[in-house]
Amino acid sequence: MKNISIQIPSMVENIRIVESFVDNAKEVYSLTDDLYGNIMIAVIESVNNAIIHGNKLDKDKLVSLNANLSDEQIVFNISDEGAGFDHHELPDPTAPENIENVGGRGIFLIKHLADEVDFQQEGRNLQLTFYLS
Repeated sequence: MKNISIQIPSMVENIRIVESFVDNAKEVYSLTDDLYGNIMIAVIESVNNAIIHGNKLDKDKLVSLNANLSDEQIVFNISDEGAGFDHHELPDPTAPENIENVGGRGIFLIKHLADEVDFQQEGRNLQLTFYLS
């Protein structure tokens, strides 16, 4: 099993570091372009949520990103130091009253791009699983 990880301060400009992390994962794990695209969007959205909603843009709080590869799958763990949230209480972005809202689609998008999404530690940790075949 191959494992790579980083920690970044909670500043939106650090998303470029996460993009480099995913680019590195593509090389280390020899990911297909389709899988790489899904991972890039889902991981960026997850880290962005951790920075903005979890750690409330507090640069003294860290977001941790970890990737583990096995023969069958790659698993990303994104953790923040925030208060957490109840992912069951999120409004449905496809409901008519929410269609024109600017935000609120991140978790919906993540759930459609990753093969498995698991919220842990009251929403402070998000585990994204992508199958390799």
